[in-house]
Amino acid sequence: MTVKVTERDDSHKSHEGVAAGIRMWDVHQQDMLVGIFHSETDAHSYKAELEQLEQQKELRTA
Repeated sequence: MTVKVTERDDSHKSHEGVAAGIRMWDVHQQDMLVGIFHSETDAHSYKAELEQLEQQKELRTA
């Protein structure tokens, strides 16, 4: 499973968000957007949670 965290670029933010300097992070799982966070730390925590759940699932099916 591929989970990655990327900073959202300005073209995917509202004009108000860009003007306010708001930073956002996207979490993608297998190239599908699964979460949007205002904190990079929260985004990475969610990524770790998804990876842990996937590992548990793999262990149960092995």
